[in-house]
Order: sequence, then C-alpha cells, then structure tokens
Amino acid sequence: MATNLAINDELLNYALKIGGFRTKKDTVNAALEEFIQKRKAEDLIQLFGKVEYDSDYDYKALRNRK
Repeated sequence: MATNLAINDELLNYALKIGGFRTKKDTVNAALEEFIQKRKAEDLIQLFGKVEYDSDYDYKALRNRK
C-alpha cells in the first residue's frame, strides 16, 4: 500500500545510517517493528506482581517428560 508521509529527513537519514539499512523503506519498517516490540514489552512489564502462581507447581517435572 503506497502511503505518503511527512518524515523528518534528518532523523530518517540518521536512522538509515546507524541501522545499516539499504533503503528508507527498510528503515521505516524496522523502526515500526522495534516500536511494536517495545510496546509489547511494556505491556508485559505491567503484569509483574499481578499474576498469581501456584507455589506447589513443579516446573522441573515437566522438563523431564518423555
């Protein structure tokens, strides 16, 4: 899908250079992927301390299944 965006050329060229990408498209796609990964990680961090677990659960027992 073709999309026209007004992107800061300085930022885009700097990202292209430090990222080692061949094209602006590759640079923007990588930036979007990193943004999504960061947001997902932040969502997971919000769960710390909120998930209850069973203290009797033996995770090592499942490793030894055959």
